[in-house]
Amino acid sequence: MLGDFLALALAFIGAYLIRSRLYTAPVAHPIPGRTYVGIFLALLPFWLLIFALLGLYKSSIYEKRFSEIGRLFIGSFIGMLFVMSYAYVKINPIFPSKLVPVYAFLLSFGFLVIFRGLARAIRFWLFKYEVGITNLLIVGNTKVADELVRGLGNWRASGYRIVGIVGNKEHTKDRFSSFKVFSSFQEAVAKLRASDIHSIVQTELYSSNQENNYILEFAQANHIAYRFIPGNAELFVGNIAVELFRSSIPVIAVHQTALFGWGRIVKRLFDLLLGGLILIIASPFMLIIALAILITGGWPIFFRQTRLTRFNNEFRVFKFRTAKKEFNGLTHQQAFAKMGKPELLKTFYENGEYLPDDPRYTRVGLFLRKTSLDELPQLINVVKGDLSLVGPRALIPQELNEHEKRHAILSVKSGLTGLAQVSGRRSISFDKRRQLDIYYVQNWSFWLDVTILVKTIRVVFSGRGAA
Repeated sequence: MLGDFLALALAFIGAYLIRSRLYTAPVAHPIPGRTYVGIFLALLPFWLLIFALLGLYKSSIYEKRFSEIGRLFIGSFIGMLFVMSYAYVKINPIFPSKLVPVYAFLLSFGFLVIFRGLARAIRFWLFKYEVGITNLLIVGNTKVADELVRGLGNWRASGYRIVGIVGNKEHTKDRFSSFKVFSSFQEAVAKLRASDIHSIVQTELYSSNQENNYILEFAQANHIAYRFIPGNAELFVGNIAVELFRSSIPVIAVHQTALFGWGRIVKRLFDLLLGGLILIIASPFMLIIALAILITGGWPIFFRQTRLTRFNNEFRVFKFRTAKKEFNGLTHQQAFAKMGKPELLKTFYENGEYLPDDPRYTRVGLFLRKTSLDELPQLINVVKGDLSLVGPRALIPQELNEHEKRHAILSVKSGLTGLAQVSGRRSISFDKRRQLDIYYVQNWSFWLDVTILVKTIRVVFSGRGAA
């Protein structure tokens, strides 16, 4: 918060100096520098309040760099609207000229990103000197405990120092020989001072409620942060809310996906507006591509195939035809068998469903697939509502029905692009791509959609991930 305040203060001072010192033209409203600075120092706390309402001071934003930058931009824009509103109702002008708020907005956003980047760098640098290190006690002898130890073992990089692990000594000590291992929580707190424990992570529930309550009460009594990792991790993914059932009984509601309610409405409006706009802009290019396919390969121009989308609904996807006529509409297995080269099927899957100079496709088709231009007609599916701009990959029923987590993937609309496509489609396996689809479903947010769309532009221009 202090860094944000300094960044905004420097931005408004810099905007004032740029207009009043670097430009020779006289300003419309000569305002003394001291008066100008005083006004904005008084307004900046309200700007920081806007940042707080946008969640920019929650610890969860720390690991979401792109989301943080997006919120900083929106917060800067809203903050500037607040300042402009104040300037409108005030009798005396607060800006020397009309360009000052423009400079201030650009500088504020830039300085905020830079200052927060510096804060991260300084924090990591201080870890080397044991400043800001969190002492962590892990309770439980589970696979999750193993993952925590592996991920947080280097305190200079993670910022977490593991001061002890509570578990069965016979099974735990060999795996964690470099850490203190305790057979019970009582033994751990007897040998460790409470002041040396900053956080407790419990990775399993004991059969005794008394033991579980003792751990929680110890953490609360000594003002130690407490976290619990459930044994059934699949149960606590997606959107979680604590509600009162029948007005008196607290329950944990676990939704299969975070995309429901207003989120679904906003996503659909976003698809209609942006998808429709892109379709209009792309229409002339689509006409040229259609003519190229018609001239070089004849009919049909489009390839249509049955795919799956939300709630296991089937729809007909639109794509430009890239395959030769004799292979059009065939599955990978059928096409390679028909050409008498079934050995290519193995190579095809080993390369992430990709073959250089794939013999099934025309020259125009290979170019369209390399540039992902064959996907453009799917914008029609987006506008129709069959697809979303961002979502899990729309697969044929035979492919997805074999996946055990298809119910999770099909809880949202399939997408024109998705997390798997921008994460290295050719270099990751089918199962890994479906895991990324599930992650998207369970962790959906509007900012995640924006992030994927931005990365998709980069992937399309680089040619990475096309197939």
